[in-house]
Amino acid sequence: MTIALVILIGAVGGVLAGLFGVGGGILFVPTLALVLGLTQLHAEASSLLAILPTAIVGTLRQRRYGNVDFRAAAVIGIASIAGVQGGVLVAESLPDSTLRKLFGVLLLIVSAQIVWRARQRS
Repeated sequence: MTIALVILIGAVGGVLAGLFGVGGGILFVPTLALVLGLTQLHAEASSLLAILPTAIVGTLRQRRYGNVDFRAAAVIGIASIAGVQGGVLVAESLPDSTLRKLFGVLLLIVSAQIVWRARQRS
């Protein structure tokens, strides 16, 4: 049952990544933590590794359509290396419950921003 669930999570995450450019953190982290019982920290770390194949395949497919801005991606990628180092240090120092709450707040803020922008354009 767990393997089938993990495969389903991966497939749904892949569809979301292909459609919207997201999926790993938004789907993988809550599902790994809430459904499979991983700690928040383990779910986040596992999600980071799990999104690698999705990002590679998605990038290759989008490249065929000319949708990849390599310069912007390189700048963001290089800058994020320092950010992820700091983020891991902070995550390791926080209790699991605090980390989970902060992740939930992040999801709520991102959701509100998406709704706000969608309403502004309609």
